Amino acid sequence: MKKNIPHIIRLFSAFVVLFTSVNSSGQNLDINILRNINSGRSASGDKVMTGFTNSVYPASVALPIAELIVGYARHDKQTVAYGWQTVAGLGINAIVTFGLKDAISRPRPYITYPDIRPYQHLTDASFPSGHTSFSFCSAASVSLCYPRWYVILPSYLWAASVGYSRMYLGMHYPTDVLAGAVVGTGSAWLAYKGNKWLWKRKNKRATIQRE
Repeated sequence: MKKNIPHIIRLFSAFVVLFTSVNSSGQNLDINILRNINSGRSASGDKVMTGFTNSVYPASVALPIAELIVGYARHDKQTVAYGWQTVAGLGINAIVTFGLKDAISRPRPYITYPDIRPYQHLTDASFPSGHTSFSFCSAASVSLCYPRWYVILPSYLWAASVGYSRMYLGMHYPTDVLAGAVVGTGSAWLAYKGNKWLWKRKNKRATIQRE
């Protein structure tokens, strides 16, 4: 796990560089893309996009619970390990996401640009998008556990729809959503690598005991 620490540091540094560039020349592109997406809001569109947004936290909680219930009920150690791997990924994601929000403290787009129409007013930081990071963490977690196209495709389509909904509803800049996708996917990957390391260590101990 120590080998993963430099990767986390580089990831954090990349976000700082990204945010710095956004605050300068990239800011116009960022807000222009958001305006184009947000200006197309409609009553029917709001219902669909609000549905995607509101699905994130229930789905993120339900996924590991379902894995753990099924795993323990069937005495399936692999599924149980997947459940705890998903929990670990979501935990890492929460720490990184809210740590970056606190460190960078980027205002929500509608605070800086009054023409942006949000579906609700929040006062917490904008960068990165928490809904996006959790949706991509969940999508990446289930895809790593069950690498089948019929699992991967709908999972990432859902996560991408959540990210789009955050811009459509005026809650985040495109770069907030991009950063959220990277943080969520990276968190799931770190948990996956950690789980593999634990399984190798456990199997090695079992082999030594048998000898």
